[in-house]
Amino acid sequence: MTTAEALSVIPAAVLRNLSDKLYEKRKNAALELEGIVKHLTSAGDHDKINAVISLLSQEYTYSPQAHNRKGGLIGLAAVTVGLTTEAAQHLEQIVPPVLHSFSHQDSRVRYYACEALYNIAKVVRGDFIVFFNQIFDALCKLSADSDANVQSAAHLLDRLVKDIVTESEQFSIEEFIPLLRERMNVLNPHVRQFLVGWITVLDSVPDIDMLGFLPDFLDGLFNMLSDSSHEIRQQADSALSEFLQEIKNSPSVDYGRMAEILVQRAGSQDEFTRLTSITWINEFVKLGGDQLVPYYADILGAILPCISDKEEKIRVVSRETNDELRAIEADPAEGFDVGAILSVARRQLSSEWEATRIEALHWMWTLLNGHRSEVLVFLNDVFDTLLRALSDPSDEVVLLVLEVHACIAEDPQHFRQLVVFLVHSFQHDHSLLEKRGALIIRRLCVLLNAERVYRELSTILEGESDLDFASVMVQALNLIFLTSPELSDLRDHLKQSLVKDAGRDLFLSLYASWCHSPMAMISLCLLAQAYQHASSVIQSLVEEDINVKFLVQLHKLIHLLETPTFAYLRLQLLEPGRYIWLLKALYGLLMLLPQQSAAFKILRTRLKTVPSYSFKEEKVARTTSGIPFFNGGGGPQISDDGNTNENSHDMHNGINFASRLKHFKQIQQEHRLHSKSETHSRFNSASSMK
Repeated sequence: MTTAEALSVIPAAVLRNLSDKLYEKRKNAALELEGIVKHLTSAGDHDKINAVISLLSQEYTYSPQAHNRKGGLIGLAAVTVGLTTEAAQHLEQIVPPVLHSFSHQDSRVRYYACEALYNIAKVVRGDFIVFFNQIFDALCKLSADSDANVQSAAHLLDRLVKDIVTESEQFSIEEFIPLLRERMNVLNPHVRQFLVGWITVLDSVPDIDMLGFLPDFLDGLFNMLSDSSHEIRQQADSALSEFLQEIKNSPSVDYGRMAEILVQRAGSQDEFTRLTSITWINEFVKLGGDQLVPYYADILGAILPCISDKEEKIRVVSRETNDELRAIEADPAEGFDVGAILSVARRQLSSEWEATRIEALHWMWTLLNGHRSEVLVFLNDVFDTLLRALSDPSDEVVLLVLEVHACIAEDPQHFRQLVVFLVHSFQHDHSLLEKRGALIIRRLCVLLNAERVYRELSTILEGESDLDFASVMVQALNLIFLTSPELSDLRDHLKQSLVKDAGRDLFLSLYASWCHSPMAMISLCLLAQAYQHASSVIQSLVEEDINVKFLVQLHKLIHLLETPTFAYLRLQLLEPGRYIWLLKALYGLLMLLPQQSAAFKILRTRLKTVPSYSFKEEKVARTTSGIPFFNGGGGPQISDDGNTNENSHDMHNGINFASRLKHFKQIQQEHRLHSKSETHSRFNSASSMK
């Protein structure tokens, strides 16, 4: 059918009015055209109908003249109305020219394109679905049109298309989803409203499974939660709430893909987005079960930072989720990745928020208790981080770090590694020793057995080449030893050094390193009730030893002698003849103190309360050590030997005191030489600067 033949069925006046600038004339021409097509349809003359459609498309709808286009659009709509039930077979000719007009630069053309497609859709209804993706694409663009009238017309068309889709059996969700996914991250608010509207409508259709495709557009919905428009945020939230309810009621859900999206959104700068994503994660952890096992590490990585969120609601939900996650008994054989979770916990140990660091440590402890062998495989990856965490500004964090270390240190090699690093940390950071030393040592003693800890520390310090540090460290350990309630049992052991093997072994273990500090050594001997040796140590001191540092330590010791720790020692002073070496040791300390010092006055006052006794009096029954020997019946049997030469009684309960004293003097001589060398170096340095 030629164009000329098409013209033969349409009067020239109709064609002329179809392109008139007045809408009324175009409308009347369209009505006449509708009647002509109805007649042709009744006659079954589809060739002429095709010719009419072709004429309207080529000469009018694709015309560069705006009025021609408008006429062509209204004409195509009129043809469709005239075709009625026969319209479906001509849609391939009718719809494409109309869709093409949606992108025309003239807003009136775009408006009439909407009107034309609306009228076409009303006639063909479900047959219209074959063009759905192109129509959806066009509507998506028109929803953000710059002209309000076009937007309004597009909204009317959109509502009609939604009605058609919801009642159609031909709609393909599989073909639509890629189109939707492609546009979900558009920022235009009109487009966003358009998209959310479609998601909501399609989800309401029972035969369309939008939940199955939720991972494809879930991220886009979450993106809208932070939109500047309250209405869009509300619509997105409403859609998400509906989907979450569906997830709760659905027997099969792809949790994994969605979990990946939620984890990313949990780190959003927008508070509402974070809360919504954490709420979803919380539900997923409760519902997901085995499906989520491979994603535990990612989920944990999202939860831990949110535990410290500034918003209380987020903190509460995050903590609940964290507890749920930790309560699940997962098996590495089922995909539970211990290494990945451990890595997340290690990273979060560097968080600026205390609560997050605490929970990271709880996770490490949980993994160690539940999957110890797997954790130890990755120990090299986390051990240094754990050791550095001992310098954390939070006491609670440090205590938890120590619990984790204690759990690791159940194995001897890890125990040694921990204590060595601890000593090195104190060596390189003296402030750590000053501020946290007591806390760390005391807690380790509780967790790992006090004697084991002190013996290991002593062994390490015995061979320490940095003599200044060794002295400082020993003094710190000694003060902790004398004052900490946690070490009371260890002090009781030491008091039995001269009568029991366990006490003797502890005394000898500590002795070697305690040699680095005269005052620590004197304290050790007083606690072990090795009073004669204490006196020998005091008398071995020379002028160089009596410096300011020594006097400060001596001052502390005198104050400690007045504490409950040394109550037994003060009571022994009631029997000066029996504990002559104790008396001599205390008088030796008194003679080293400046007379005007507070410590001198305290000790002198104490010694004045001792019952009268003269060293020149006849021998009083006593032991060389001050500890009574015990006979088989358990009663005291006091030695009459009052010889003050320790060498004649250099062995007691297997302790060679003469040999010990020699070792002490040797170590102290090394300290003196080191001190002289340091002084000499400083003098030369000062001279050079001058």
